[in-house]
Amino acid sequence: MDFFTGPSKHTWQPIMTADTTTSSYWLNWRVLLCSIWILVSLVFASFLVSKYECPRKNSRKKSRETLEDSPGTLYQDEVWKPCLNTIHPAWLLGLRVVAFIVLLLMLILNIVVDGGDIMYYYTQWTFTLVTIYFGLGSLLSMYGCYQYQHRVGNRNEDVEPGSRFETSRVKNFGPNEEHGRQLASFWSYAFQIIFQMNAGAVLLTDCVFWFVIVPFLAIKDYSLNFLIINMHSINAVFLLAETALNSLRFPWFRIAYFFLWTNCYVIFQWIVHACIALWWPYPFLDLSSPYAPVW
Repeated sequence: MDFFTGPSKHTWQPIMTADTTTSSYWLNWRVLLCSIWILVSLVFASFLVSKYECPRKNSRKKSRETLEDSPGTLYQDEVWKPCLNTIHPAWLLGLRVVAFIVLLLMLILNIVVDGGDIMYYYTQWTFTLVTIYFGLGSLLSMYGCYQYQHRVGNRNEDVEPGSRFETSRVKNFGPNEEHGRQLASFWSYAFQIIFQMNAGAVLLTDCVFWFVIVPFLAIKDYSLNFLIINMHSINAVFLLAETALNSLRFPWFRIAYFFLWTNCYVIFQWIVHACIALWWPYPFLDLSSPYAPVW
């Protein structure tokens, strides 16, 4: 197990700096400022969602042309089609299935080796979200491959190969298909939202780990083990490959969901620590520090 956990003499564990269940820990200017930052972020994210997302949800009463012009519009085939028409959707399906299996095994191994307390970390929250993304993406890609094969089969049956009608149909396929495309379902929109949440969360997690935490651990002579390195790298590798291959849109207003996700993590930590005297998973989350509002 040393391969996964690293040498015991160089381990680093979070320590409690103060009793988080006392009223004096929470009733002070530091917590007030941090609460203001969280509230501002929540209001800003909620404003973006209400401005751009809610009109789309209420657009069933509007015309299709108005709906297609909205910034958050997504078509059903965009969740399973690769970025190039020459690439078969099965390649994207294969990537998502492999990523889901590898990430799920890594997550299970991480919990078995380090225990359930490891889920207090934002890294594991993000890793779980990425795993859910590839799991849902695998299901959507399976459905998409079925639709793709069904559509290709119908064309081959209806049109005689090499005929003039087939040539004309191929030339006119693009614009006709654009008008006849099916708008995305609830799960497809959820899939895109998770994709954009992951983009911000993985970037934040890996950057903070490699540029902030790792230098600190190096000073403490802490040896990085197999699990720690992979938990902060393999998710980014799979997500970059997914981004390069898929055809999902990236409406910037949906980055608000990343803010909501991160705020939920912070609020969850506050609730847990207000009820239980517990160590903070990250030193910069400790509200007893005078520098707490800086984060």
